Amino acid sequence: MKPESHSINDVLARNATSFFIPPFQRAYAWGKPEIERYFSDIMRIIESDLDDTQRDKLEHFFGTIVIKGETVVLANKSVVVDGQQRLTTTLLFLIALRDIELDESKIKLKQDYITKKYLTNDDSDFEDKIKLKQVTKDWDTYRALVNKKEEVRGGIIKNAYQLFVKLINENKRTKPQIQFEHYIKAIQKINVVVINLDERPFKGEDPQVIFETLNSLGKPLTLSDLVRNFVLLNMESAKQSIVYEEIWHPEIEAVLNEYTSDFFRNYLQYKTISSIKVVNDNNTKELYQQFKDFVEEKFKNRHNEFIKDIVRYVKLYKWIITEKVTDQISNDVKKDKEIIELIRNIFHDIKAEAFKPFVLGLLEYHQYSVNGIFLDDENLISILKIVRTYLIRRRVLGLAQGENKTIVLLSSRIEELATDKVSMLDLLSNMFYKMRFPNDIEIKNALKTMNFYSELKQYSKFILGKIEENNTKVAVDFRDNRITIEHIMPQKLNKNWEVELGDNFENVYKTYLHNIGNLILTEFNSEIGNRPFTEKKEKLSASSLYFRLNVINKDIWNEDSIVEHQIKMITWFLDTFSLHDNYKEEKNWNEREKESISTTFSPLDEEAAEIAGGNRPSELYIAGNLIKVKYWQEVFVKFLNYIKNSQDFDFELIRDNQAILFSQNYDTILKWSELKSLIEINQDLTKRYKNFDGKRHDQVENLTDDMFFIHINISASDCINRIANIMNKFNMSENYVEIVLN
Repeated sequence: MKPESHSINDVLARNATSFFIPPFQRAYAWGKPEIERYFSDIMRIIESDLDDTQRDKLEHFFGTIVIKGETVVLANKSVVVDGQQRLTTTLLFLIALRDIELDESKIKLKQDYITKKYLTNDDSDFEDKIKLKQVTKDWDTYRALVNKKEEVRGGIIKNAYQLFVKLINENKRTKPQIQFEHYIKAIQKINVVVINLDERPFKGEDPQVIFETLNSLGKPLTLSDLVRNFVLLNMESAKQSIVYEEIWHPEIEAVLNEYTSDFFRNYLQYKTISSIKVVNDNNTKELYQQFKDFVEEKFKNRHNEFIKDIVRYVKLYKWIITEKVTDQISNDVKKDKEIIELIRNIFHDIKAEAFKPFVLGLLEYHQYSVNGIFLDDENLISILKIVRTYLIRRRVLGLAQGENKTIVLLSSRIEELATDKVSMLDLLSNMFYKMRFPNDIEIKNALKTMNFYSELKQYSKFILGKIEENNTKVAVDFRDNRITIEHIMPQKLNKNWEVELGDNFENVYKTYLHNIGNLILTEFNSEIGNRPFTEKKEKLSASSLYFRLNVINKDIWNEDSIVEHQIKMITWFLDTFSLHDNYKEEKNWNEREKESISTTFSPLDEEAAEIAGGNRPSELYIAGNLIKVKYWQEVFVKFLNYIKNSQDFDFELIRDNQAILFSQNYDTILKWSELKSLIEINQDLTKRYKNFDGKRHDQVENLTDDMFFIHINISASDCINRIANIMNKFNMSENYVEIVLN
């Protein structure tokens, strides 16, 4: 192997060389995130070049290109073993740059320059003397773009070209100082390492083997891996070891462990006061680039200062993610205990991810003070109590939508909270309707009729535990498995209970079984089961929990008793998670604030998965075409069917990239020839795959080996994430796919 350093301009501008992408290479696959990142790198180079204050102008390393040379008569042909995505992207950018010129006096000059220098080669033996021969799937579209044909077949190649056209045109409008020459000069500063393989067989540099080695599967780098490498690789090797062993590992990674990537995301959200996607395998590089851009802008690449800043927040984040905090947050023992419990309630009992950046900021002001402003214990406790009340009231109503995108913005108001210029209650009650702070009327109406036991299963013990604590001023360990929720009227009625409930027992059972009026917290659930009410009372008399008192003073447990207990429980809830009198019955939202969340949304929306959760779809719009749907699995199948039947997209590209797009250890899309052998081993798969007509294989009359079946055993969030990944892969705009909720 012969590695050489070149600019990608030098590689593509070789006059006597043409490039051949062998058939074992995959089709072009760069989506919107990669294209936007590429263009961003070009812009960074241009801005550096135009900045008179920068002495050392930026260049950019673009990775490795592996080629194997062949001599064809008098011309040279380079077989592209690895790096075709980089080469193709650069050429698509140059084609877009060529095509956006509108000045008649410059069109021919610029078009001739790009076409003759980069796109064609008189010595090429490919059609139309094109310099780079694409794989079969991409060839027709790429050739049409090079030749400026008006009718260009759609697909990922065309989408990438169109996105470049859009980005360059936006620059023409907003940054007119950037000219054609600046883009060409930037290409000349994008560097690659070109590895030339030896043609001699005994050297072991067979292109297919090299390709398989370069593209072999491995564990992807996490966001924390990428950030660590970015920080440390900037340093000399000796210093790298010292910083890692003495600071980075013991003070960051060893403290946060598997939460390190999440920490970096929430740190960045707090610092930038902006909503950033939840970290997953598909967006790691995108989030890393956002992080890198932040460090470069905020710290001017002074990585030692960045490390110091990061370490400052680690212990604060540890308090957020640790369920049982043993550190001391406050010097006051009583207040320390209260702060720790409130943080545990918010992040472990209610599991409110959206508040992590905001509370990280509160803790910063509480522990260190910021700009001389300090958040004291009383203020911190007051804010956390309001946050807890806000969250649990919203969960009672089934509300969570909008929080991830909106709550982080409150981080900009922490200084005002610390100086009492605004209250937390005012902030949370002054947002748009779907982010509202539910008042007492809404809560009463919900608790009267809801299935408290099932609908609030995730929070029910927490709620009842806090009610007990509020009534007795003594903490109850509601997290202990021995403390359970008891149905006074049992889940299985016997004759004794039918008599107890009266003639209308069936309706009472159906209406109130899981209602808050039929529930208490107890230590004896497994012991009292469906015993008669008199025996339950006797057992509950020995309980230490306050809840029993409102039960054991009853002579009979019927509809009247349940309703009376219901009223008491709702009153206790409102006392425990209370609002100031001025807010109890008010509209706790800003009617003038524009609603940012609609019943119509795109899978590319930041909170699309959350919006979908708990809702049902009714309509699917793809490129303006209406498709009626009822279930999320149907949304996914109909979407895939549209892609398959569209001339603009390559369905096989999805098939080839299933592991990346769907993050599963099984194939989401299978032909019947593949699925039937799996069903022979696991009959359960019969119910998990349907064809494009929504039928299982045993419902299809004329099965053929080439018939496609789609894995449909998915949740709403799975459906949305799968579609979003495909949309990004094909550079689809947000409004290309829209879903209307029922």
